[in-house]
Amino acid sequence: MNRWGIIPAAGLGTRMQPLAFSKELLPVGTRHDGETERPRAVSEYLVERMLAAGVDRICFVISPAKTDIVSYFGGKSGSASICYAVQQYPNGLCDSLFCALPFVAPDDQIVVGLPDTVWFPINGFHSLPDRQLSFLLFPVSRPELFDSVVTDREGRVLEIQVKQPNAASEWVWGGFKLTGKHLMDLHRLWIERGRADEYFGTLVNAYLANGGTALGIRRGEVYVDVGTLHGYREALRVLSEQAAVHELAG
Repeated sequence: MNRWGIIPAAGLGTRMQPLAFSKELLPVGTRHDGETERPRAVSEYLVERMLAAGVDRICFVISPAKTDIVSYFGGKSGSASICYAVQQYPNGLCDSLFCALPFVAPDDQIVVGLPDTVWFPINGFHSLPDRQLSFLLFPVSRPELFDSVVTDREGRVLEIQVKQPNAASEWVWGGFKLTGKHLMDLHRLWIERGRADEYFGTLVNAYLANGGTALGIRRGEVYVDVGTLHGYREALRVLSEQAAVHELAG
């Protein structure tokens, strides 16, 4: 059994253009390389969280134009090997995720996150159970901008409301966990539905309607989408606050 991290990074990133590089490499905060402090690409935060979850393999799904991501990350990060799958056309998150299917076995454990986000806690994926489709949920002030997740009292997902005005829940998903078999079952359903689902939330709703189950785990603390200028500024503020907390704790 392998532990995979799948990173869908083939999007156009139109909200942050014009950039001279892929949006996933946008410098946000810094990191230390030995004694030297360097700019940190936003997607490194997700890679860090995947490594904290124990993944040993990471698959970036990229567009044909995003070779700079390959140059930046290469073939390894920490203890995890990195491979790349190409999404030929920007056909949405579902299509992007399924580009990684050739690498995945049914028993593999998989975590998925979005590479232009910054969230805490770093070990958030640890909250998600193995062998189940489960979502790491974060409270936000404007859930209508995200995928709001409605759950019952036991945490079972009832519905995912995709960018819906007057969303019924302030909790949105920022990452999720599933097995290779789950991914294959979702792919089969996506094919049956004519590949019409662009958003993962609408496909999950169909999966639930067909008798599938999913859990929503409310363990996220802070979630920032860095895909806009407002989000970029917010991410810098959050990282500054987190650094101050760690400095005090140290």
